[in-house]
Amino acid sequence: MSRVQFEALVSEALDEVPGELFELIDNCVVLVEDEPPEDDPDLLGLYVGTPLTERDSYYVMALPDRITIFRNPVLEMCESREQVVDEVRITVVHEIAHHFGIDDDRLHELGYA
Repeated sequence: MSRVQFEALVSEALDEVPGELFELIDNCVVLVEDEPPEDDPDLLGLYVGTPLTERDSYYVMALPDRITIFRNPVLEMCESREQVVDEVRITVVHEIAHHFGIDDDRLHELGYA
């Protein structure tokens, strides 16, 4: 799957986030990279930033939080386009949940880890 096609899937996954939740996302960008960090080659997505639950009055003029979806590990683990679509959706939701302050244990309970 080409990078353009993969980026379109990420965009579609973002479009599926309910509007009332999407409106709460603050100062956050979503990026696609081909490869994850060398020290974690199987990583599908990564959230870097300050979760909404940890922000206070000192959170001003901050660089945007970043959600990165890693294309090649997703493609390597999936055997069909349908699996890629599902995994991208799950990974996008997982990383957005981190932005909202939801940890991996809770995401696992909800089926997003």
